Amino acid sequence: MLPLLVLGLVSSTPDPLRSQDPNRPASLHALQDEYWEWRLREFPEGATWLGDERYRDRLTDLSAAAIERRRGEVRAFLARARAVDAKALAGQDALSQTLLVRELALEVEGQRFPTEVLALDQLDGPHLGFPQLAAATPFRQAADYRNYLARLRAYPRYLEQVTALLRRGIGTGWVQPPGPLRSVPDQIAGQILSDPTQSPLYAPFDRMPATVDGAERSALRAEGRAAIGEAVMPALAAFRDFVRDVYLPAGRERIGAAALPEGRAYYANRIRHYTTTALDADSIHRIGLREVARIRRAMDSVIAGTGFTGSFAEFLTFLRTDPRFYYTDPEDLLRGYRDLSKRADAALPALFAELPRTPYGVRPFPDYEAPSQTTARYYPGAEDGSRAGYYMVNLYRLDTRPIYEMEALTLHEAVPGHHLQIARAQELAGIPAFRRNAGYTAYVEGWALYAERLGEAMGFYTDPYSRFGQLTYEMWRACRLVVDTGIHQLGWTRQQAIDYMAANTAKSEHDIAVEVDRYIVWPGQALAYKLGELAIRDLRARAEAALGARFDLRRFHNAVLDNGPLPLDVLEGEVLRWVERQR
Repeated sequence: MLPLLVLGLVSSTPDPLRSQDPNRPASLHALQDEYWEWRLREFPEGATWLGDERYRDRLTDLSAAAIERRRGEVRAFLARARAVDAKALAGQDALSQTLLVRELALEVEGQRFPTEVLALDQLDGPHLGFPQLAAATPFRQAADYRNYLARLRAYPRYLEQVTALLRRGIGTGWVQPPGPLRSVPDQIAGQILSDPTQSPLYAPFDRMPATVDGAERSALRAEGRAAIGEAVMPALAAFRDFVRDVYLPAGRERIGAAALPEGRAYYANRIRHYTTTALDADSIHRIGLREVARIRRAMDSVIAGTGFTGSFAEFLTFLRTDPRFYYTDPEDLLRGYRDLSKRADAALPALFAELPRTPYGVRPFPDYEAPSQTTARYYPGAEDGSRAGYYMVNLYRLDTRPIYEMEALTLHEAVPGHHLQIARAQELAGIPAFRRNAGYTAYVEGWALYAERLGEAMGFYTDPYSRFGQLTYEMWRACRLVVDTGIHQLGWTRQQAIDYMAANTAKSEHDIAVEVDRYIVWPGQALAYKLGELAIRDLRARAEAALGARFDLRRFHNAVLDNGPLPLDVLEGEVLRWVERQR
């Protein structure tokens, strides 16, 4: 996922460290706006993703001085947020102040861990983020191209700053294990081309609008070729060489976060960050084991219904190897995803009282990215409607992309999962931007996993194999609770994690390896899905029990969505208050 930032107010913002009268704290609304403007200004890539047309000529400053300055500014924002008189607030303002303090406090807590030096992995990093940013940038007039040229020229310095961060990580012991990152040099090499016009970074110059006249068009294209060929390509080559020859050889042998300096404290912090709960790793591991056992019973029931007489392991082998479950043409797979998306769209009105206006599209991952990417991913649209959201699907190695998983995957990444939830949040009126675009992973991913379960009511999972695919995806998330804590708390090896996933899910061997490598480089993130889904399911059950015949599933879903993303305990309080209002 991308940084969940959105279009901010176009204004001149004061310095967040400006002296304040402690007896007269700034108004909550002004502080919220100032904080959001600060985020957009300091992280300009996120502003572009969200449709803000400012800052399109720059990239985030990753120098040591800028990072330390931003840390101080976050601490100052927290002090000011805490100084707001909470007793004088009510309704959405009270909720906003609670969330602002909580968000800033968790960020300050995390400042003890130098996570900025973990600036590279096989799923995210400057070599992937910059081409994605170029693809998401609108080009309507010559000024847009001049801004883009400024970013192209800034990109080599940005890579140098990332390199400096990675070097610092090597010196302090904060470095990724090399195994999961083994494909990164090839990811970079796939973008180093002798002809700059073949680079994905040149694509905007190939599709210049008529608003750019002929003479300027030629000049901008020439500047684009020069910037890419003379600045970007040598910088990418130097970055590839550093990753291959310096960073990967310096990687740590132990894969768990516990091997990092203060690693157990760091993992506990990541759990709080991603799950928004106070659960510890051992408790989460036990929850995972219980969920794996429960879902396995449901899987056994589905297998029995197919008439298959072999063992569970043999059934998984059958699913992984039978040609009937796989496309042989990538275009057919892409069309299959698009057809499912349209079917899902048509089923939404029966489940939601209000739906977002922003559309979404279905695109394949680019070839240089696909081998190390997950099966699919969602990239949000712009809040102002200038860019749709995108459901990105992986067409690499068709024999690892089973048809029986496609329904659950589409419901998770597109609708009623990520696109519906994120687009709805972006369109909410009356709540501040930092809330509309909050990134509480347990909420965002928990909702998307809950959305998979809605498939039966939407007319999906009508054959036993697709139903098993849905259970496989749920089992996959339950296994994550076991595997992530196993790796980062209990000292599991990569192979132990792969074997556990292979024994309990129908995921392909390639997909399992890619997923386990993801868990290794993103400690704690994988825990959020199942914990968030369990929380939403529990709230629905409690609402149904309390309201009986008055329970309206469409209104319940909007009650979950219409405060924007929330920490799980805050979501519980808001939904229970909604239940009381329905009595």
